[in-house]
Amino acid sequence: MFSRNRSKKVELLARVYDHVSRSYVKGFRMLTLGWSERNNFRPLSHCLLSFASNKNQLQCVLADINPCSNGGKQRKLAQCKATDVVLTLLQEAREAGVPAQHVLFDSWFCSPVSLHQIHELGYDVIARVKKNEKLHFCFQGFVQDVKAIYRSQKKRRGRSAYLLSVEAEAVKNGKNLPVRLVYVRNKNESSDYLVLVSTDLTLSEEEIIQTYGKRWNIKVFFKMCKSYLKLGKETRAISYDALTAHTSIVFTRYMMLALEQRRNTDERSLGELFFLTIDELEDLHYLNALASLLSLLMDCAKEADILDEDQVNKLLDLFVAKLPDLWGKCLKQCA
Repeated sequence: MFSRNRSKKVELLARVYDHVSRSYVKGFRMLTLGWSERNNFRPLSHCLLSFASNKNQLQCVLADINPCSNGGKQRKLAQCKATDVVLTLLQEAREAGVPAQHVLFDSWFCSPVSLHQIHELGYDVIARVKKNEKLHFCFQGFVQDVKAIYRSQKKRRGRSAYLLSVEAEAVKNGKNLPVRLVYVRNKNESSDYLVLVSTDLTLSEEEIIQTYGKRWNIKVFFKMCKSYLKLGKETRAISYDALTAHTSIVFTRYMMLALEQRRNTDERSLGELFFLTIDELEDLHYLNALASLLSLLMDCAKEADILDEDQVNKLLDLFVAKLPDLWGKCLKQCA
């Protein structure tokens, strides 16, 4: 929620439903697309959503904007459906070359149609599924909702990470998209469960659950922007362009803080640097390394004139004899 509850003349101001307070407020629905490498969340783009209908839209476009300009395109996008805006933001990210494999979102945007559309863009989806009778999947030749699938299958016993995992199909216009449905215990209510869907069948159930758990980084991002970076309170502008620019500035400040935190507090090594250096190293077995050290020790003893060659060989034979038989045979083969 991008709340502007005291405003009257803000461009494209709308009457939107706040799911936290469970009431209608004046403002925008802020749809944000971000990228994460599993550790940090970084916003990529956003859109302050309004409504196209006059029923919920409290203020129309204030200025005569060229529809071909960036401002005109952004205003037009703000009056589209949220599901269409999601595809637009993903398409822009793909054209910009953003490296991503999975698209993660909550149950608001999860439907067989959206799963097909995002998969056609080249991304796999991991999302939460609504437990209602209007959302269906094809399972064992029958079109069923997730509740019916859950009732018909045997659950896993014990304290496993998930209750049930089945492979189904998301159907759209006669096209079937294979998906995996994972039923997870609801930690807040023991008698309830959550349903996760993944179009990437190569992932295990544990990996799907762990990936969906990264949504917590998104909540931290919104909490930081609203409470500490004054996302909805720092500006009193009424222009839609000004609100969009203000949001972008707040996101930029957040990325600068996230980068500084990563540099100062994260003690992990750079992954790319690790893989580049490990390719240059040859794998050494333990016994090969031990044989190399013994060879170096013998050379040092000879150079220092501490022991002659016969004494060094006797000392080495005595050392090998004290080792287990398997080690001794392997050392002789290495030598």
